[in-house]
Amino acid sequence: MSKFTIPDKVLYVCVGSKCGKRGGKDMYKIAKAYIKHYNGPEEIEVIETECTDRCKYAPICSIQPGNTWLKEYHAKDVLKLMDLIK
Repeated sequence: MSKFTIPDKVLYVCVGSKCGKRGGKDMYKIAKAYIKHYNGPEEIEVIETECTDRCKYAPICSIQPGNTWLKEYHAKDVLKLMDLIK
C-alpha cells in the first residue's frame, strides 16, 4: 500500500471548455512545471478541474486553504501568488 500524502496547499486550475481556451490548460502546465522545480518545505499540489461553473470569469483558479480565487488571470499573477504562499 502506498503512502497517502496530504499537501499543505492546493492550486485548483479549471481546464473546462471556456477556461481551457482562455489559458487554463496552459496555466495548469506552467504551474505543474513550477511546482516540480520550486516546491519547498510547504508542499503545494496542482490539480486540474473540469468546471467551476464560473465560465463568464474564465479562466478561473483557486488556492486552498484560504479560499483565494483568481479570475481572468495571467500566468504571472498565479506564479506571483504561488511565490507568496510558499
